[in-house]
Amino acid sequence: MHSLNYCAFAHLLSSAMLDYAEHDLLAQVAAMYYVEEMTQDSIANELGLSRVKVYRLLKQARQEQVIQFTINWPVQRAPEIEARLCAVFGLREALVLRPTSSDRSHALARVGQLGARFLEQTLRDGMTMTVCLGRSTYEVIHAVRPGFQGHVNVVQAVGSLALATPELDSASLTRELAAKLGGTAHYLSAPMVVDSAGAAEVLRSQRDIQRALELARQADVALVGVGNLDPATSEFCKAGYLCADDLEAIRTSGGVGDMSAQIFTADGLPYIGGFNERVIGLRLEDLRAISTVMSIAIGESKVQSILGALRTGVVDIFCTDLDTATAVLMEAAAYTRVR
Repeated sequence: MHSLNYCAFAHLLSSAMLDYAEHDLLAQVAAMYYVEEMTQDSIANELGLSRVKVYRLLKQARQEQVIQFTINWPVQRAPEIEARLCAVFGLREALVLRPTSSDRSHALARVGQLGARFLEQTLRDGMTMTVCLGRSTYEVIHAVRPGFQGHVNVVQAVGSLALATPELDSASLTRELAAKLGGTAHYLSAPMVVDSAGAAEVLRSQRDIQRALELARQADVALVGVGNLDPATSEFCKAGYLCADDLEAIRTSGGVGDMSAQIFTADGLPYIGGFNERVIGLRLEDLRAISTVMSIAIGESKVQSILGALRTGVVDIFCTDLDTATAVLMEAAAYTRVR
């Protein structure tokens, strides 16, 4: 019996030594490659390994987190443009990314980081947030770092939408942000758009939906994107709630974009045409009553939509990049001259 125990112990000790030796080799190869900046061929020659073996060891080192990467990617802002946006549109704060040459393909993600850092500095224990759907909102939430010191509850601001990328839906975003902020997720268990204003009214009268909407209205902070009415990109169109002809009719009668699925005009007024009444979620007047509403949007295709959104009086904090901000200010000046 003692002999068996000794053999088992010896086997465990041998395995542990092997694991340690393997880990040590992984660390050695990683240090030579990433710290000493040696080539894989040089490492192979020095250690008596094949180049393929070195490649596999580096890959294993990444997989087993022997090495970890931290990229301190400084964000450069454009304070003079931020000040102009605040002056023209009455914003409390504007966050404008001044992109470097490498930022162009990552612009939305980088602007999302700006928004996330603002949220982390703004939120306090016991607050409530409400969030909408979309890629822009996703980028902010994705960039929020876990480990928030406190508990912030998160409420879904608008009903769910059948998206090809479900992680962009408001329910999924509500769940992700609540997990990061140590709070409870409160869902709006309804579709975003129904067939008629009457059907929407019936749903809004349901107790669970009433409760969720009331929680959303009482939020301290709201996070919204800005949608345009291009059939190629509109979530309404992709989900089948509106066809290209519907969107064209809305644009012809004054609609330029949406926030929280509420369509507005170039003057920032709610669109009067029946669509907004079919939406289950916060309305523009509900958002306007929330003390801090952050909106994030970039891109030439959204300039008209952003201009209308900033005129609604809903947005307090606006996050964008320099190209978009400049285009919006130029469009605002041209619009004023025409009027």
